Amino acid sequence: MENEKTSSKKIIINYGVILGIVSVLFGAILYATGIYKDPHWSIGIFGFVITIVVLVYAIKAFKTANGGFLNLTDALKVGIGAALIGGIISSVWSFTLTTVIEPDYSEQVMQVQKDKLLEDNPDFTQEQVDQMFAIPEKLQSPPIAFALGIVGSLFVGFIISLVAGLVMQKKQEIY
Repeated sequence: MENEKTSSKKIIINYGVILGIVSVLFGAILYATGIYKDPHWSIGIFGFVITIVVLVYAIKAFKTANGGFLNLTDALKVGIGAALIGGIISSVWSFTLTTVIEPDYSEQVMQVQKDKLLEDNPDFTQEQVDQMFAIPEKLQSPPIAFALGIVGSLFVGFIISLVAGLVMQKKQEIY
Protein backbone atom coordinates (compact mmCIF):
# COMPACT_ATOMS: atom_id res chain seq x y z
CA MET A 1 0.00 0.00 0.00
CA GLU A 2 1.38 3.37 -1.01
CA ASN A 3 0.76 6.38 1.22
CA GLU A 4 0.38 9.67 -0.63
CA LYS A 5 1.47 12.82 1.13
CA THR A 6 -1.02 15.67 1.21
CA SER A 7 -0.15 18.71 -0.90
CA SER A 8 0.83 21.66 1.26
CA LYS A 9 0.04 24.29 -1.37
CA LYS A 10 -3.61 24.83 -0.41
CA ILE A 11 -2.81 24.99 3.32
CA ILE A 12 0.05 27.43 2.73
CA ILE A 13 -2.12 29.74 0.64
CA ASN A 14 -5.15 29.60 2.96
CA TYR A 15 -3.21 30.26 6.15
CA GLY A 16 -0.93 32.79 4.48
CA VAL A 17 -3.96 34.78 3.36
CA ILE A 18 -5.48 34.48 6.85
CA LEU A 19 -2.24 35.75 8.41
CA GLY A 20 -2.07 38.61 5.91
CA ILE A 21 -5.67 39.68 6.44
CA VAL A 22 -5.40 39.54 10.24
CA SER A 23 -2.15 41.51 10.09
CA VAL A 24 -3.72 44.16 7.85
CA LEU A 25 -6.75 44.44 10.14
CA PHE A 26 -4.46 44.77 13.17
CA GLY A 27 -2.40 47.43 11.38
CA ALA A 28 -5.54 49.29 10.29
CA ILE A 29 -6.82 49.34 13.87
CA LEU A 30 -3.46 50.69 15.09
CA TYR A 31 -3.55 53.38 12.40
CA ALA A 32 -7.20 54.33 12.97
CA THR A 33 -6.70 54.69 16.72
CA GLY A 34 -3.41 56.58 16.36
CA ILE A 35 -1.55 54.05 18.50
CA TYR A 36 0.99 53.56 15.71
CA LYS A 37 2.83 56.75 16.68
CA ASP A 38 3.86 55.51 20.12
CA PRO A 39 2.73 51.92 20.65
CA HIS A 40 3.07 50.13 23.96
CA TRP A 41 5.43 47.14 23.93
CA SER A 42 2.45 44.81 24.37
CA ILE A 43 1.23 45.74 20.88
CA GLY A 44 4.32 44.10 19.38
CA ILE A 45 3.85 41.02 21.54
CA PHE A 46 0.21 40.76 20.45
CA GLY A 47 1.23 40.93 16.78
CA PHE A 48 3.83 38.22 17.37
CA VAL A 49 1.24 36.01 19.11
CA ILE A 50 -1.07 36.38 16.10
CA THR A 51 1.73 35.10 13.85
CA ILE A 52 2.51 32.19 16.17
CA VAL A 53 -1.13 31.11 16.37
CA VAL A 54 -1.75 31.22 12.63
CA LEU A 55 1.47 29.41 11.71
CA VAL A 56 0.99 26.71 14.35
CA TYR A 57 -2.57 26.13 13.11
CA ALA A 58 -1.28 25.91 9.54
CA ILE A 59 1.26 23.26 10.50
CA LYS A 60 -1.35 21.42 12.57
CA ALA A 61 -3.78 21.49 9.62
CA PHE A 62 -1.10 19.96 7.39
CA LYS A 63 -0.37 17.29 9.97
CA THR A 64 -4.08 16.44 10.27
CA ALA A 65 -4.50 16.31 6.49
CA ASN A 66 -1.47 14.05 6.28
CA GLY A 67 -2.94 11.37 8.53
CA GLY A 68 -1.35 12.69 11.72
CA PHE A 69 2.18 12.53 10.34
CA LEU A 70 4.55 15.46 10.04
CA ASN A 71 8.25 15.76 9.40
CA LEU A 72 10.34 18.83 10.11
CA THR A 73 10.85 19.63 6.40
CA ASP A 74 7.11 19.82 5.79
CA ALA A 75 6.57 21.92 8.92
CA LEU A 76 9.21 24.39 7.73
CA LYS A 77 7.75 24.47 4.23
CA VAL A 78 4.21 25.13 5.47
CA GLY A 79 5.21 27.69 8.10
CA ILE A 80 7.66 29.63 5.96
CA GLY A 81 5.30 29.55 2.98
CA ALA A 82 2.38 30.89 5.00
CA ALA A 83 4.65 33.50 6.61
CA LEU A 84 5.84 34.60 3.16
CA ILE A 85 2.31 35.08 1.83
CA GLY A 86 1.23 36.84 5.03
CA GLY A 87 4.35 39.01 4.90
CA ILE A 88 3.71 40.02 1.30
CA ILE A 89 0.10 40.98 2.06
CA SER A 90 1.14 42.87 5.19
CA SER A 91 4.00 44.63 3.36
CA VAL A 92 1.66 45.69 0.55
CA TRP A 93 -0.63 47.21 3.20
CA SER A 94 2.30 49.00 4.87
CA PHE A 95 3.58 50.26 1.52
CA THR A 96 0.11 51.56 0.62
CA LEU A 97 -0.28 53.17 4.03
CA THR A 98 3.09 54.93 3.92
CA THR A 99 2.93 56.08 0.29
CA VAL A 100 -0.76 56.70 -0.46
CA ILE A 101 -2.86 56.95 2.70
CA GLU A 102 -0.39 58.68 5.04
CA PRO A 103 2.75 59.75 3.14
CA ASP A 104 4.31 61.32 6.25
CA TYR A 105 3.66 58.24 8.41
CA SER A 106 7.35 57.49 8.99
CA GLU A 107 8.15 61.10 9.82
CA GLN A 108 5.35 61.18 12.41
CA VAL A 109 6.62 58.02 14.10
CA MET A 110 10.24 59.20 14.07
CA GLN A 111 9.32 62.61 15.48
CA VAL A 112 7.44 61.06 18.40
CA GLN A 113 10.44 58.81 19.12
CA LYS A 114 12.88 61.74 18.90
CA ASP A 115 10.74 63.87 21.24
CA LYS A 116 10.50 61.00 23.71
CA LEU A 117 14.29 60.47 23.61
CA LEU A 118 14.93 64.18 24.23
CA GLU A 119 12.41 64.17 27.08
CA ASP A 120 13.99 61.11 28.72
CA ASN A 121 17.56 62.37 28.14
CA PRO A 122 17.64 66.17 28.57
CA ASP A 123 21.44 66.23 28.20
CA PHE A 124 21.18 65.14 24.53
CA THR A 125 21.25 67.83 21.89
CA GLN A 126 18.97 67.87 18.87
CA GLU A 127 22.00 67.18 16.66
CA GLN A 128 22.89 64.05 18.64
CA VAL A 129 19.34 62.77 18.37
CA ASP A 130 19.28 63.48 14.64
CA GLN A 131 22.54 61.51 14.23
CA MET A 132 21.10 58.59 16.20
CA PHE A 133 18.07 58.45 13.90
CA ALA A 134 19.93 58.93 10.60
CA ILE A 135 20.16 55.24 9.70
CA PRO A 136 16.69 54.22 11.00
CA GLU A 137 15.17 57.04 8.93
CA LYS A 138 16.81 55.64 5.79
CA LEU A 139 15.47 52.17 6.58
CA GLN A 140 11.96 53.61 6.81
CA SER A 141 11.77 54.45 3.10
CA PRO A 142 8.85 52.48 1.60
CA PRO A 143 10.85 50.16 -0.72
CA ILE A 144 13.36 49.25 2.00
CA ALA A 145 10.61 48.82 4.60
CA PHE A 146 8.73 46.57 2.13
CA ALA A 147 11.77 44.33 1.66
CA LEU A 148 12.59 44.28 5.38
CA GLY A 149 8.98 43.37 6.14
CA ILE A 150 9.19 40.31 3.92
CA VAL A 151 12.62 39.28 5.24
CA GLY A 152 11.37 39.72 8.81
CA SER A 153 8.30 37.59 8.07
CA LEU A 154 10.49 34.84 6.63
CA PHE A 155 12.80 34.90 9.65
CA VAL A 156 9.97 34.81 12.17
CA GLY A 157 8.20 32.14 10.10
CA PHE A 158 11.35 30.03 10.11
CA ILE A 159 11.80 30.24 13.89
CA ILE A 160 8.13 29.51 14.65
CA SER A 161 8.01 26.67 12.11
CA LEU A 162 11.21 25.15 13.44
CA VAL A 163 9.96 25.08 17.02
CA ALA A 164 6.44 23.94 16.07
CA GLY A 165 7.83 21.30 13.70
CA LEU A 166 10.16 19.91 16.34
CA VAL A 167 7.31 19.74 18.86
CA MET A 168 4.66 18.32 16.50
CA GLN A 169 6.71 16.04 14.27
CA LYS A 170 5.60 12.45 13.97
CA LYS A 171 7.36 10.39 11.37
CA GLN A 172 5.61 7.73 9.40
CA GLU A 173 7.37 4.43 9.69
CA ILE A 174 7.85 2.64 6.38
CA TYR A 175 8.45 -1.12 6.43
